[in-house]
Amino acid sequence: MAEETTPNAKLTAKKKAKPPALEDKPFTEFMEQHFTPTLHKKLTETGLSDVKLSFSQEKSAISGVDTNEPYWQVIGTWNKGQRQFTLYFLEEDINGSKAFSYGINGLPPSTIESFMIDERKVTLDLMVLYTLQRLNGQKWLTRN
Repeated sequence: MAEETTPNAKLTAKKKAKPPALEDKPFTEFMEQHFTPTLHKKLTETGLSDVKLSFSQEKSAISGVDTNEPYWQVIGTWNKGQRQFTLYFLEEDINGSKAFSYGINGLPPSTIESFMIDERKVTLDLMVLYTLQRLNGQKWLTRN
């Protein structure tokens, strides 16, 4: 009698467990180990030599915003601190609500605007792309 093999056994052997997506990692781990270093690399590639990025939970520096509530933030500065942007994560989740602000000449930002509000699934590449596009909208990365 011939030895029987089940198709499911063959499929199971062929399928290997996929590693979890970067975006499925815990929020702080993803931000510290993946987003911030990738964004720093891309900003450096655009020619910014003194860019500094930090990721921390801080109160908002914008007047009129509830400053008692700390938010996770990525704060970027360059040009000897003359240019600054902040990405706010209003929830501890990359798919949650996010906001953006910027300041020039060392002054605190005066407005805050929504950021990436139409994206259903946020990925590392998409977050970096949107950040670069937003900074380029200020003409901070390339000229027209």
